[in-house]
Amino acid sequence: MIRFTPILLAVLYAFVMYRFSVWRTRRELDAHSTELADPRLKAMTDRLAAALDLPRIRVNIYEIDPVNGLAAPDGRIFITRGFYRKFQQGEVTDGELASVIAHELGHVALGHSRRRMIDFSGQNALRTALAMILSRFLPGIGIWIANALTSLLAARLSRGDEYEADEYAAALLTKAGIGTEAQKSLFRKLEALTQARSGAAPAWLMSHPKTDERIAAIEKLESRWALKG
Repeated sequence: MIRFTPILLAVLYAFVMYRFSVWRTRRELDAHSTELADPRLKAMTDRLAAALDLPRIRVNIYEIDPVNGLAAPDGRIFITRGFYRKFQQGEVTDGELASVIAHELGHVALGHSRRRMIDFSGQNALRTALAMILSRFLPGIGIWIANALTSLLAARLSRGDEYEADEYAAALLTKAGIGTEAQKSLFRKLEALTQARSGAAPAWLMSHPKTDERIAAIEKLESRWALKG
């Protein structure tokens, strides 16, 4: 039993961290967000809502500067102030911002938002357990190996979620009559909008798939839908 104590402690740590992360995320979002009220964007979200047979889709503004969209574990959708500012300045169209909202709706509908929080806590527990075990056999470098392995796992899981949310968004945008061109054009802009440096990290370490791979995946879906049509 004693030999399994570190693993049991890691599992308990994961549960506590999950509950704490959910509480902290909700508190942060409640304190720094308001409901988005924009007539042009409401016209888009109304089309998405109609396609989903919902009365409306509420979108919130999260008061931070980085360009991003996110789905909270409780199902709320957020666009950052920085992203909305790009829209106001004409750098992002209403269709492109609608594609972000559709993407985040995908994360909610597919259960990614809650699962990501659980995965994050579980990866911390896995990292702790691996570090304890590997350090016995590889003193000094066991913790580095544990960190590398869990980082690879996290990146792979995140990329899988992004592809699934992209597919959901593409289907929803098509059903809503908005189409996928705005979704693909936003992907081409994202690198500049987020000031990302292309090639700064290997593709298998990035939490999001590469832009050309995401666009190719959507176009593959479009080809499949065309054949069915």
